[in-house]
Amino acid sequence: MTAASDIWTIASTADAARARALLARLTADAGVPALDRARFLTAFTARVRDSVAAGGAEVGVVADRGGRLHVCVRRPDHPEPWLRTLLCPAPLPRPLPDPAGLDGTRLAEALLDADEDAAAVLESLSEREELVSFHREELHQTNQGVLALHAELEAAARAQRELLEAERSARAAAERARRLLTFLTNASAALNASLDHEDIVRRLPDLLVPEYAEHVDLWLAEDEGACADGRAAATVAAARTGRPQHAAAHPGELPGVDDAPPSALSPGRPLLCIPLGARTVQGVLTLSAPGDRFDPDTTVMLLELARRAGIALDNARQYEQHRDVARELQQAQLTDLPSTPDLALAARYLPATRGLNIGGDWYDAFPQPDGSVLTVIGDVTGHGLRAAVIMGQLRTALRAYAVEGNGPARILTLLHRMLRHQQPELYATCAIARFTPGDTTLVWAAAGHPPAVVRDPDGTVRVLEAKPGIMLGVPLAFEYEENTVELPAGSTLALYTDGLVERRTAGIDAGIERLAQAVGALGSMELENLDTAADSLLKPMLHDSEHDDDVCLLLCRTAAAPPDPDPEPAS
Repeated sequence: MTAASDIWTIASTADAARARALLARLTADAGVPALDRARFLTAFTARVRDSVAAGGAEVGVVADRGGRLHVCVRRPDHPEPWLRTLLCPAPLPRPLPDPAGLDGTRLAEALLDADEDAAAVLESLSEREELVSFHREELHQTNQGVLALHAELEAAARAQRELLEAERSARAAAERARRLLTFLTNASAALNASLDHEDIVRRLPDLLVPEYAEHVDLWLAEDEGACADGRAAATVAAARTGRPQHAAAHPGELPGVDDAPPSALSPGRPLLCIPLGARTVQGVLTLSAPGDRFDPDTTVMLLELARRAGIALDNARQYEQHRDVARELQQAQLTDLPSTPDLALAARYLPATRGLNIGGDWYDAFPQPDGSVLTVIGDVTGHGLRAAVIMGQLRTALRAYAVEGNGPARILTLLHRMLRHQQPELYATCAIARFTPGDTTLVWAAAGHPPAVVRDPDGTVRVLEAKPGIMLGVPLAFEYEENTVELPAGSTLALYTDGLVERRTAGIDAGIERLAQAVGALGSMELENLDTAADSLLKPMLHDSEHDDDVCLLLCRTAAAPPDPDPEPAS
């Protein structure tokens, strides 16, 4: 054992004995009363003895100038130290002696001194009784502390068990909610990904069976007779009231769901009949429970899914109606090409195969008062009914301006002004070519439209690369200019919209080059029949694949030059 600065390390029983013996001698020499000394030494001995069993302790001893002795025992396994202070009538030596310096003789003397102290204590019965009472009280306080500690530990354990159970339940509920929300999100995305009414109807059972329903039956509003004749009364009630109905042998508590009347109860599994739609009832979704009941949380999710499915069906119906009206309007406005002796014409229009597949692409051809023929190709931005209506307005206005004797450039300038004022947020491209009988000069003008492709009688293919004017409707004042090009008799002109040449995976320039190659590859027999030539051009350009935009193609072929007359015979 070592000591430094009045700090004694207790590591063994011998260390504890030496420390006690030294404190006994110091307190006796300092005149501490025997009873006080005995109490102090007894408590100190118990403390250091326990400390040895627990792995040791440190004892701090301080003698201050006021004649008090402070003793502190610190154990590594106890957060609070043991501290005692004795009032010493006589001064204590400084520095304090080291317990390690006590040999066997001094320890024996300390033992004898302890007996003398005990005898002195026993001489006073009152003092002895007081000491016993002190120990009894200390023992009682210790027992009370142990009981209180046991009660506190039991309460803490019980509270911890309750917290763990509550946390486990909360996690399970959160996981169920997350799973239901994830399914609702994915199912909604799957339903809204399609604008095909029948496709949405097919997807619903696949989404719900078998996890959320054993069987799914779907009744739509247009099948009202079938519902009244062959469906459960709960389905009829849901369709008529617009409220969900629950039919089971023992109706349960389902949020937001009415119990069907007893006459409609199903003898088998419980049924849940949910109206489809948010504003109007599009139909009724009838589900048989996958087990013996519908879970309340699952029922809430199914109600929301049915609402979203109804909205998807309503959107699909509106889309189909919008598409059908736009298709009929566009088809009604496609021109019957005129028959002229000096100019053969053929046209093709193909709607887009994806999305709202009616757009603003159009073609036109008509004679002017001076005998020339105007051929037109155009494309209004956007799709749907509005694009088709604007296309019809432009087509009508263009014909009106042409009747007044205006040329291609002047017609485009007037159309540009009209569109800027009447439809400031809508744009269009257009190209106009004028053929004059007996004249091999082609006059044309373009407003932001892809360039025309020309095939000469000898098979040479040219792209009319003259810079086009701006798109019609752009908020800028603009005057279009006319271009002229020599067009030998028997030449073929191809006018088209960007849907023919533009693809997501390739730029428009590459598409124009492919079109030029396809025009150059046309045979003489195909050119004799422009309808055959049009079909021959569409096949390599579209490859029978889907396309995102409308396609318009207008082919114009001038009459071939008459053969040279036979030369006169020599005289």
